[in-house]
Amino acid sequence: MRVLVIGGDGYCGWATALYLSNKGHQVGILDSLVRRHWDLELCVETLTPIAPIQQRIQRWRDLTGKVIDLFIGDITNYDFLFKTLHKFQPDAIVHFGEQRSAPFSMIDREHAVLTQVNNVTGTLNILYAMKEDFPDCHLVKLGTMGEYGTPNIDIEEGYITIEHNGRKDTLPYPKQPGSMYHLSKVHDSHNIHFACRIWGLRATDLNQGVVYGVLTEETGMDELLINRLDYDGVFGTALNRFCIQAAIDHPITVYGKGGQTRGFLDIRDTVRCIELAIANPAAPGEFRVFNQFTEQFSVSDLALKVKEAGKALGLKVEINNLENPRIEKEEHYFNAKNTNLLDLGLQPHYLSDALLDSLLNFAVKYKQRVDNNQILPKVTWQR
Repeated sequence: MRVLVIGGDGYCGWATALYLSNKGHQVGILDSLVRRHWDLELCVETLTPIAPIQQRIQRWRDLTGKVIDLFIGDITNYDFLFKTLHKFQPDAIVHFGEQRSAPFSMIDREHAVLTQVNNVTGTLNILYAMKEDFPDCHLVKLGTMGEYGTPNIDIEEGYITIEHNGRKDTLPYPKQPGSMYHLSKVHDSHNIHFACRIWGLRATDLNQGVVYGVLTEETGMDELLINRLDYDGVFGTALNRFCIQAAIDHPITVYGKGGQTRGFLDIRDTVRCIELAIANPAAPGEFRVFNQFTEQFSVSDLALKVKEAGKALGLKVEINNLENPRIEKEEHYFNAKNTNLLDLGLQPHYLSDALLDSLLNFAVKYKQRVDNNQILPKVTWQR
C-alpha cells in the first residue's frame, strides 16, 4: 500500500515509517519538524542522539535500498496538506502529527491553545481533504487511553452498551480527559466519528497506552536510525525517567502515592498494531476504536520493576515519593479491555523482556547526555 505517516519524524512515527517500509509498503513521511523546535524551546534533548530527518531517511535508503518520500510542512496549512495528498496518493494515512504531551499542554494558556489548534485543526483538515478527494482512504489515527480517564467501571473499546428507562443503545464510551492535551484527543475522536457517520469515511482510532522502548528491528540497524528516549518532565514518560534516574544514581521520583495505573505497550507492538489496522481496514462509514496496550501497571509497579532490573546491572536504586504535580486520582480502579488487536493477531512483547535491552541499557550507554536539571517536574496542574 501507499501509506502516508504524518508525524513520521517523531517517536512512534519514525519507528512506524521504517517498519512499514521494511514490510514492502511505499511510505511517505509528512512532518513539520516542530517536535525538534519544542525541544529547543524547552532546552531539552532526547537521551539518544537524533540525526536530521533527511540524514535518517538517506541512511535507511543506503542500508535497505528502500525509498521514503519526505514532505516537510504543517497539516494546519490546508493547501499544503491537500497538495501533499494529491502528490503521494495514499491508500492509508497514519496520523501521529499531534502535540502529545500532557504537561506541555498545561504550561500556560499559550501552550494549551497551541495544543488544541495543532491537534484539532490538523485532524479536521485531514478529514476534509479525505471527504473532498480521498473518500476511500483509511485513516489510522493515534488516540490515547487518557481520553477515558479513570472511571470506576471497566473501560470498553470505544463504545458501551447501556440501558436507560427501559431502552437500550450502544454509544461512545464517556470521556474524562485529565489535561488539555487529552481533551484535544477527545475532540479528535468526536470529529472523526462525525466524519465517518455523516460522510461515510473509514477510520480506526487507536487509543494507545504509554509506549516504551527504543529498539525495533529497523531502528536498531544503525545509530543514525536510533529512536527517541525522552526523559524530561514535559515530554518524558515516568518509565523513561525512572530508567535514566537509575542509570545516574538519582532516586526514582514517584509522583504522589504511586497508585496511578495505566496501560503500557512496547514500541514493537505499536508498529505491529499499525500494520494490523492497515491490513484490516475499517468499512466505509465505520469509526472503529481499538484500545492499544498489552499490560497495565501502576507507577509504583514501574518503580519496583526498574529497581529490580537495575540490580542486574549493578545499579543501586532508591525510590522517593514526591508531591504529585498533576491533579489526578492516585488510587483508583482501572480495568480496560484490549481484545480487538489481539483478535487480529497481535502477539505482545512484555515489559519484563524489554526493560533491560530497550531501556536500561540505553540509559546507561548514553547517561553522559543526561541533563540533571530536567529530571524533576516543572509543570503543575494548578487549581
